[in-house]
Amino acid sequence: MDRRAELTEFLKSRRARVQPEDLGLKVFGGRRRVPGLRREELAQAAGVSADYYVRLEQGRTDNVSQEILDAVADVLGLTVDERKHLARLAKPVRRATRRRTATQRIRPGLQRLLDSMDDVPAFVLGRRMDVLAWNQLAAALIADFASLAPNERNVPRMVFLDPASRDFYPDWDAVAAESVDYLRMYAGRYPDDPELAELVGELSIHSPEFREHWARHDVKDKSFGTKVLHHHLVGEISVRYETLQLPGDPDQLLVTYTVEPASASEQNLRLLASWAAADHDAGGPADREKSRFPTQTPELP
Repeated sequence: MDRRAELTEFLKSRRARVQPEDLGLKVFGGRRRVPGLRREELAQAAGVSADYYVRLEQGRTDNVSQEILDAVADVLGLTVDERKHLARLAKPVRRATRRRTATQRIRPGLQRLLDSMDDVPAFVLGRRMDVLAWNQLAAALIADFASLAPNERNVPRMVFLDPASRDFYPDWDAVAAESVDYLRMYAGRYPDDPELAELVGELSIHSPEFREHWARHDVKDKSFGTKVLHHHLVGEISVRYETLQLPGDPDQLLVTYTVEPASASEQNLRLLASWAAADHDAGGPADREKSRFPTQTPELP
């Protein structure tokens, strides 16, 4: 992926969100060819020359100061995550060209930690939102990860390429946007990741919704929040998710789902956990369909 092109499109998309009137700039008659701020208007508001801003937007100022980036970010009203993304694109860390990376693996102790969380669905995300590890309850709630090929254990692929995801996530649009926003944030860190380019290409070809979200250049890191899941067996479960960066590997994230005590969601999750434990003890049904999301109702033990 071309870092300079990413920077150009990101800044253009952010300029389009801001109107000159928002900054107290006078707008004279005549048809405006671009939505939002023009380059020279942004430069004026940020206190830099128009020529310098053009070179910045085109990625031709690798030595740009943080003060100038802050001034541009202030004018554009960037969020904290957007400011980080801008800095990564405008002041890239020099790296050797990345070749295909080795398969990520987790420490045995981390898997034991996941397995010890009996009543909390938990899993580990790796590069490009690949699911690297999970516990029994996460598999029962989200997907039978063990039955999937490693390249299918990827959140964006699951969200955009599996029709069942639209039933599993009642607010599918929000989940889809969140997935793309984080993937775009990852792209800012590793614009030369060949596997990322392949993933984006695959999703762009097969999902018009992905293409639409990707073109927005929105970025948001994974942190915490809430989402509603609809499980075919127990119904809706509203979860609070927390995302923790793991020590030793900044590309591994521990994600946990918790529910409100004494809520219907807690009751449904406990019911699911009871079924999952009994199913695990029985060895699981031999004819279970290999699908990304649990859409078939299994026989209760």
